[in-house]
Amino acid sequence: MFRSLPPAPAWSSALIAALVGFGGTVVLVVQAVRALGASVEQTGSAITALCLAIGIAGVALSLRWRIPVVLAWSTPGAALLAASTQGVAWPVAIGVFLAAALMMIVLGIVPALGRWAERIPSSIAAAMLAGVLLPFCLNLFRLGATEPLLVAALVAVFIAARRRVPLHALLLVLAAGVMLALLRGDVGPLPPGTTLGTLLPIAPVFEVRTIISLGLPLFLVTLVSQNLPGLVVLRAAGYAPNPGPLLRGTGIASLLAAPFGAHAVNLAAITAAICTNRDAHPDAAKRWTVGVIYGGLYLLLALFSPLLVRFFLALPPAVIAVLTGLALVPALTGAMEAMLAAKEDRDPAILTFLATGSGLSLFGLGSAFWGLVAGFAALGAGTLLRRK
Repeated sequence: MFRSLPPAPAWSSALIAALVGFGGTVVLVVQAVRALGASVEQTGSAITALCLAIGIAGVALSLRWRIPVVLAWSTPGAALLAASTQGVAWPVAIGVFLAAALMMIVLGIVPALGRWAERIPSSIAAAMLAGVLLPFCLNLFRLGATEPLLVAALVAVFIAARRRVPLHALLLVLAAGVMLALLRGDVGPLPPGTTLGTLLPIAPVFEVRTIISLGLPLFLVTLVSQNLPGLVVLRAAGYAPNPGPLLRGTGIASLLAAPFGAHAVNLAAITAAICTNRDAHPDAAKRWTVGVIYGGLYLLLALFSPLLVRFFLALPPAVIAVLTGLALVPALTGAMEAMLAAKEDRDPAILTFLATGSGLSLFGLGSAFWGLVAGFAALGAGTLLRRK
């Protein structure tokens, strides 16, 4: 019986991937959900729903296609929502989540749309993402004026960990931030709420303007920054998945979890790389078991999500802001590299980056939307001029 169990590296790889995926960015997700007006209980429901969707869908897809399908929540999507939440009520946000999930499902159903999506200039999507992430990273250093010790200590941990153990850098920063807050006596009492996982459904409110302003960018940033790189990771590991079923699967998981506060579930990239290489399992044909173990670990995380959420909400706002800024530095680095990779697209990418990072709000539409407008308009103009 024991011989049929996955080898020890499969369990350790899945555990590391789950800890990195959850612990590295859960603070940002909590911040985004709270900024949208969710209560403590609704925030716990959102994290529970995300973990359940990641776990159940990941296990189902891994079993169905016999490949290690590793899912995650959309970290760029959470940053987008946290940066663009002025005047958005929680039921309206639920409508945005549902709309973005439906877009992903339609993309997975229609092959022609999938081929079109793969041709979206990565520079524009990366520039929009970089513009979304920039304010969080800048705020990290602004806090140095009021919290110099906190910022200096956590930046030092981040730099050292990125040099020595880059895979665990964000977990070490999180641990250091929590420890420093505890040593300074800055951790407040836990907000009242449940300890075990709970799901609180909310009736959605659909606002066309908000769906265009937030739902469309949420769909695009999740697709280009998460799902497409996730497919690349699987292909690099020697697998040849059909993108349609995987995109539909993540879209359906997001759709079912959205009424409970989950913003988006997608294919993972960095954590997927941990679970899809030879170190995770020497037999590529049996490596799908790592995806099943990973999904099972997220089901365990779902069980205690509200308690973890309440703990993070007890941390000082400055600690949360510094942890969030540092967690997004690697993503900002990758986004800026991608937006400048194609030399001919640099001007449109810079315009997208500046428009998004400006915080522009016009006609009720947020800066992420206007960043995309600026970028695609510049691309179109450049194409027309070249033809002439």
